[in-house]
Amino acid sequence: MAKGAIRRLTDEQLAEAMRLARRSDSVELKLTVPATDHRATAVALGLDPLDAQIRQVFFFDTPALDLNAAGVVLRARRIQGRSGDVVVKLRPVDPEDLPGELRQSSGVSVEVDAMPGGFVCSASLKAKADSALINQVTLGRSPMRKLVSKSQRAFFTGHAPAGLELDSLAVLGPIFVLKQTLQPKKFGRRLVAELWLYPDNSRILELSTKCTAADAAQAAVESRLFLTERGVNLDGRQETKTKAALTFFSKQLRAAAPA
Repeated sequence: MAKGAIRRLTDEQLAEAMRLARRSDSVELKLTVPATDHRATAVALGLDPLDAQIRQVFFFDTPALDLNAAGVVLRARRIQGRSGDVVVKLRPVDPEDLPGELRQSSGVSVEVDAMPGGFVCSASLKAKADSALINQVTLGRSPMRKLVSKSQRAFFTGHAPAGLELDSLAVLGPIFVLKQTLQPKKFGRRLVAELWLYPDNSRILELSTKCTAADAAQAAVESRLFLTERGVNLDGRQETKTKAALTFFSKQLRAAAPA
């Protein structure tokens, strides 16, 4: 088997990804770069930490990740220089199975995330949030319910495990993130680089670009060509930022729990 072949989608998987994409609002193509290649990639793409936006990311779940097991992700972000945000995300979802009222809501976004060898479709309900309030909630000085909008509370209640209350969730975080947006002339698309810094000193560098379903195939080819020409390693093991965060903090919370 050729190097990297294990990450290729089968024809059936590709057909399913395109079906989901056609019924979604957008597609985000993602690539995680191996840690050994982070510096070389930063140099090749002209990434500069002094140009990056600082973010602080928190997740909320039980120590056993019961919320995640039910396909629900609850995240808050504090963002340098602007309002923060809170998102309730369902994944995986099939756009055809979403209630019409929910699908047509202006606050709900349906997106397919695709990376080498995999894809997932999600539905997200996002709302702006005051960074100071996020800080108070994560420090345990204010209840979680104050951070979540009325529509998000209904969204959460409709999909979270029965009996799991917002105020009973544990804080998983923070994770510090450096985000830089590029518009390379020879690429013609916006390229986003996010470096997630975990408390155990591990890192995930993700490169991404958004497109429409109709443009996805061309965007994938152009992205691969652009990154390959700059020597970016496309064959590394793919990791998801959220999964890494939840796994790390879940272990930490369970280790700290009374016997």
